[in-house]
Amino acid sequence: MSTRAADAGAIAVLGAGSWGTALAVHFARSTRSVRLWGRDGAQLAQMALDNSNERYLPGIEFPHSLQVTSQLTEALAGAADVLIVVPSQALRALLQRVAPLLTPAMRLAWATKGFEAGTGLLPHQVAHQVLGAQRRGAVLSGPTFAREVGAGLPTAMTVASEDAAYAQSLAEELSSGNFRAYTSTDIMGVEIGGAVKNALAVAAGFSDGLGFGANTRVAVITRGLREMTRLGVALGAQPETFMGLAGLGDLVLTCTDDQSRNRRFGLLLASGLTPQEALARIGQAVEGYGAAKAIHEVAARVQVEMPLCEMAYRVLYEGLPAREAVRSLMSRPVRSESS
Repeated sequence: MSTRAADAGAIAVLGAGSWGTALAVHFARSTRSVRLWGRDGAQLAQMALDNSNERYLPGIEFPHSLQVTSQLTEALAGAADVLIVVPSQALRALLQRVAPLLTPAMRLAWATKGFEAGTGLLPHQVAHQVLGAQRRGAVLSGPTFAREVGAGLPTAMTVASEDAAYAQSLAEELSSGNFRAYTSTDIMGVEIGGAVKNALAVAAGFSDGLGFGANTRVAVITRGLREMTRLGVALGAQPETFMGLAGLGDLVLTCTDDQSRNRRFGLLLASGLTPQEALARIGQAVEGYGAAKAIHEVAARVQVEMPLCEMAYRVLYEGLPAREAVRSLMSRPVRSESS
C-alpha cells in the first residue's frame, strides 16, 4: 500500500452492486474511510445488519472503515474521491444528481462500461456533457471479476484519465500487495475496450453454448479483438491500448469464464431462451445486451465493419437463431487477416 493511500481522505463509492461493493471493500482494506451508497434503502439496511452484501457479493465481510448509506449527501460529505459504479444506462441520471453536490476539490472516477443507449456516447463523454469538460475524471477498467477482488485475490487493471497526474495518483491509491493498477491517458481506447468486449462475450457464449468448441472460441476472441481495435482507431483511440488489460485482457476474461454475466447470457440464448428470459434468469445487469445495439449504431455511423458484434445484434434484436448466425460468419468472403 502506498503512503498516499494511507493518508488519503474518504471515498464515496456510488453503486452497491457486486462491482461497487468489491471496490468499496478493496479501498476500505487499504485503510481508506469508505461510504458505499445505493438507491435501494431496504437492501442497504440489510447490508448494514449483515456487514456484507449477501445479495451481490455473499460471504465477503465489510472492513470496519466501510459504511453503507442510502443518503447521497451523507455519502459525499467531505469525500476526497467519488467513484461511480453503475450500469451505463444509469450513469447520466446519477451524474445529474451528483453534480450540485460536487466540490471543486473532489476527484471523480467511474467504473462504468459501455456506450450510452440512444446517444452512443462513452462514459467520459457523458460526464463532460453533464459536468463540463473542466471537471477531470478517470475510468477504472480491465479484467476483473467482483468476487475475486472482494476475496482479495491478485488482480490488475487500468486507470485512464486525460489528466496523467490524476491517473497516477488514483493508481497508487488502488494498488496494494494483491492489486496492481496501471495508468493510461487513452481514456477513449480504455472505454471502447470495456464496451465492445461485452457484446463479444455474448457471441462467445453463443458459440460455446452451441458446442462449437475451443477453436471457434479462440477465433471469436482474436477476430473480436480486431473489430474492437478497428472501431477504436476510427473513434480516435490508440491501437496499442487494445493489446493491454482494458482490451485483450478484459476480452479474454469475459469470453472464457462463467463468472461473466455476458458470457452466461449467450449460453442461455444458445439453450433456446429468449433474450428477455435469459435476462430474467441472470437477474443482474447484462451490459452486453444494450452494448450490441449501441455498437451496431456507432459502427454504422463511423462506417466500421464489425461482423461478430453485428451477429450478436441480429440474434438479440432481429430474432436470428444463434446457430445460423455463427455459421453465417464462416461463409464470409476470404480476406486478409490484417483487415
